[in-house]
Amino acid sequence: MNDVVAELAGKFSSLQFVKIEAENFPDISEEFEIAAVPTFAVLKGGKTVERIEGAKAAELTNAVAKHAKGVSSANKSLAENDVKPAKDLNTRLKSLIESAPVMIFIKGTPQQPRCGFTRQLLDILNEQKIKYSSFNILVDEDVRQGLKAYSNWPTFPQMYVNGELIGGLDIVKELVSSGELHEMIEEGN
Repeated sequence: MNDVVAELAGKFSSLQFVKIEAENFPDISEEFEIAAVPTFAVLKGGKTVERIEGAKAAELTNAVAKHAKGVSSANKSLAENDVKPAKDLNTRLKSLIESAPVMIFIKGTPQQPRCGFTRQLLDILNEQKIKYSSFNILVDEDVRQGLKAYSNWPTFPQMYVNGELIGGLDIVKELVSSGELHEMIEEGN
């Protein structure tokens, strides 16, 4: 997670990232109700606006991108013009893909899907009681375009199990109806 935070700090240079050892600062840990390590708190105006408990790279990236929308237009244009080499992007994509046993790249969030295919995939995963992490491709154009090339899969949503591309909605539907999806997930655990 240190690498993910370092990358986010580089990409969102107008934001401040602070790391503390919870056990060394019990007052701060108590104030922010730290119950799990790592815990990430996103603050605005001195108030916690979002919390991520655990090593959830995709959720942290989504939260930072969502709350960074308030950066000044000068900083935003600098960030948009910051071109990352393909090798760095591929490393980042691999890290995101492998950040959870079941990782989905979707339009929107599980709470607010932004397309019908995403909504259907989320419904299927919830019906099947499959735990997953997600990444909102609408908040990061580098990931959105880079993942198409990285996976050689042109559409979203995309689902990965244990770091391997499963495919999109149609393939997930087929794997659920044949019972293979649960087998794939269980094999990796």
